[in-house]
Amino acid sequence: MEIYLIRHTTPKVDKGVCYGHTDLDIASTFEEEAERILLELPSTEEFTIYSSPLQRCTKLAKKINANFKIDPRLMELNFGNWENLKWDVIPKDELDPWMQDFVNVKVPGGESYIDLSNRVRSFFDELYSTSHQKAIIITHAGPMRAILSSLQQIALKDSFSIKINYGDVIKI
Repeated sequence: MEIYLIRHTTPKVDKGVCYGHTDLDIASTFEEEAERILLELPSTEEFTIYSSPLQRCTKLAKKINANFKIDPRLMELNFGNWENLKWDVIPKDELDPWMQDFVNVKVPGGESYIDLSNRVRSFFDELYSTSHQKAIIITHAGPMRAILSSLQQIALKDSFSIKINYGDVIKI
């Protein structure tokens, strides 16, 4: 198998905003970021392209190849009641327990990191069951960290040590 994980390009969002499932548009730097990503990829004709359904991923998927598959398991963490709020206005009595154990504690109205990891692992288990597949996966930092931590045998709680920038391409 030949798999490329790609984090979407820079989203159009103010700094300090909590977003995961929020369907943000992309920043004005999209074209130059996308061109850099394309230079890192082989010819995509033999690849199946998968994308999170959020437009910050699907716009990049279309740029790479108009023929791609959407899979909701590739979405970022569902921040539930916190979606689109500034981090500094989230009530401390909700935020603190999650910050102390984000792997297991669910965001109010959302999910925990283990929930995200389990759905991403479900996607990859399905992908690995198809032999000799070449895939390009356009997703978010959370799903990428979850799968890379599994492959590198890093505990989920330590997976934020894996640095992933907007537009990063990682071959696995």
